[in-house]
Amino acid sequence: GNVVVRRKPKTLRHSEEWNRRTHFFHQKKPPPPLSSSCCSTHRQTTTSKPLFLQQQFKDMMSMKATLLALLAIVSLTNGFVAPNAAFATRCSSGLCMADTAVAEPLVLGEIASENIRNIAVIAHVDHGKTTLVDALIRQSNVFRDDAQASEAGERVMDSEDQERERGITILAKNLAVMRDGVKINIMDTPGHADFGGEVERVLNMCDGVLLVVDSVEGPKPQTRFVLDKALRRGMKVLVVVNKIDRPAARPDYVVDKVFDLMMELGASDEQIDFTTVFASGLQGKSGMEPENLTDDMKPLFEAVKDCIDPPKVESTEGDALQCLVSNIDYDNFKGKMGIARITNGSVKVGQPVALARPGVAKKTGRMNSLFVFDNLGKREVESASAGEIIMFSGLDDVEIGDTLVTNEAGGANAAEPLPPIAVEQPTVRMTIGVNKSPLAGREGKFLTSRMIRDRLFKELDRNVALKVEETESADKYAVSGRGQLHLTVLIETMRREGFEMEVGPPVVIYKENEETGVLEEPFEMVEVRVPEEYSGSVIDLFNTRNGELQDMGLDDGGEAMSVIKYLMPTRGMLGLRSEMLTATRGTAIIDAVFDSYREKIKGDIQSRDKGSLLAFEDGVITSFGLENAQDRGKLFVKAGDETYKNMIVGIHQRPGDLAVNVCKTKQLTNMRSATKGITVGITAPIDMSLDACVEYIASDEILECTPTKFRMAKNPDMMGKNGKKKN
Repeated sequence: GNVVVRRKPKTLRHSEEWNRRTHFFHQKKPPPPLSSSCCSTHRQTTTSKPLFLQQQFKDMMSMKATLLALLAIVSLTNGFVAPNAAFATRCSSGLCMADTAVAEPLVLGEIASENIRNIAVIAHVDHGKTTLVDALIRQSNVFRDDAQASEAGERVMDSEDQERERGITILAKNLAVMRDGVKINIMDTPGHADFGGEVERVLNMCDGVLLVVDSVEGPKPQTRFVLDKALRRGMKVLVVVNKIDRPAARPDYVVDKVFDLMMELGASDEQIDFTTVFASGLQGKSGMEPENLTDDMKPLFEAVKDCIDPPKVESTEGDALQCLVSNIDYDNFKGKMGIARITNGSVKVGQPVALARPGVAKKTGRMNSLFVFDNLGKREVESASAGEIIMFSGLDDVEIGDTLVTNEAGGANAAEPLPPIAVEQPTVRMTIGVNKSPLAGREGKFLTSRMIRDRLFKELDRNVALKVEETESADKYAVSGRGQLHLTVLIETMRREGFEMEVGPPVVIYKENEETGVLEEPFEMVEVRVPEEYSGSVIDLFNTRNGELQDMGLDDGGEAMSVIKYLMPTRGMLGLRSEMLTATRGTAIIDAVFDSYREKIKGDIQSRDKGSLLAFEDGVITSFGLENAQDRGKLFVKAGDETYKNMIVGIHQRPGDLAVNVCKTKQLTNMRSATKGITVGITAPIDMSLDACVEYIASDEILECTPTKFRMAKNPDMMGKNGKKKN
């Protein structure tokens, strides 16, 4: 029962007053005036006080049960229950854990598999996946009213700070909505190629996909990548032509392009016979014809129920339990939690279970708690069966790729583990280590190699496409990922957590062909849409970086845009985006996706044609020093900043590095200068972001990251005693 702990009354009169008010509050009568014989009365009732309190607690619990029953009846009548105040809180793990209620009176965890649909929303970046999911959420009775919906804001699923700042989805997230007796588990996935590992991981929990395609642009490189993964798994595809409200929309062209792409990827006859829904996620409209849209997303919901198959279940017996862990979450009270889809069998709270992998010893434990997804949050249940997506705790050493099986009777009748999740291998590597610059240790909270190591290996629990390796140096670690953006997102997250670190330049990962013994490097397929007047500049940049032209022509959209496709080595893509945006005045739209490993191109690929301006000495930058330095190139620093020798303070206007004295002070004399009346303005410095710094640094340079600053410098390990680069 409930235990109430109260502070001991200071005096007998205080104790009598407390008893008197408590008693008459439950009797709903006004308390009589306190008698003058309160002390004697208190002495007479002291022995009966515990029994009196027990009776009051029983009355209170009875009232509580009655109120809960009334609230349940009201919630079923209205169709929903208002979420609590924690709904607006966004969790750091990417999964919003607010307790919301289902829109229909169904018992969670006991829904038949034929009434479940598990779908993933996949698309190219900026084709409107998250906006479309927003429209589905708002039309599923998730929010109490318009005020709560406005409080949640737009792009509800993009809960991370970096996701909102960059305008992209980084982490795949789950939600579940009820529609006409059918539970729809929806997984919102990233659209950027660097986060393709999130898509591959999530597809293990799905039975079908919603392929979202822009009504103007059509299929793009990342569309091809994610669609290929879905088709290989035999999934049905529901095509959603989004942004149909755009003036330049061309739905027939887009549908034909999707059909051609499926034919090219070798889709089956059943997959090619796909259903198409036209929608506007921003306006919350959808329809089966582009000219006949309804004012809600009902046609899309109906298409999901009719076109996406329910989960295929072989058995629901407890011994047949097979549950592949596809994601990891962390709770401050329950610890490490696994997220998985039950392929076969069923599971219940308190059941002995084990985590199995082919050829690896089992890790045993007990199911402490079990959750299913409910709207934007999760809800605890006692049991769940095949087809449902669950979150569980009780096994602290759970990892992505483990299979949850039963361990009853010592696991004698347990099913075989499922094949672990296979993802594409990383292509780019960077080093992350201890910050050893002269200005290190002034801002960060986590500075040592042990802290950095623990944080990097902790990231491996969730980031399946990431690899962390120790190097010959005890204070540096090699971190490999799908691309430059994949790694910079991790570095930015660590920086905001209070880490100080030293980051090396990105390099590609080579591998030797097992059959021919030839050294190979990764290549990417790059597509650029740019106004016609800048197409020459784009081609020049690609040619100088050993690119191979694949296709070039005008866009059919009627916007006078050129579409240029190149096959580029990943080495040539490092640092290319900033140069191309400069050459095209910010009008280029660049899309790249990994193509294959091919024979390494001989020779070096020029990354930049200008050198760096280096600080001549340690000190504080002055305005007088900047006046002379700004004639040599563009600066990154301003007056008052601290600097040290060989720190990069700007871009040299010519090839090769140049040391400048930005700390120089003006000599003070009692003689009037002839040029005293002449003033020289100081040009504003270039504001360098993390991505810009990583693109800029060369092979002999490093980046110093602190919670508030980015500083670039020459790598001291590659400099001689005289400060010059080693041969």
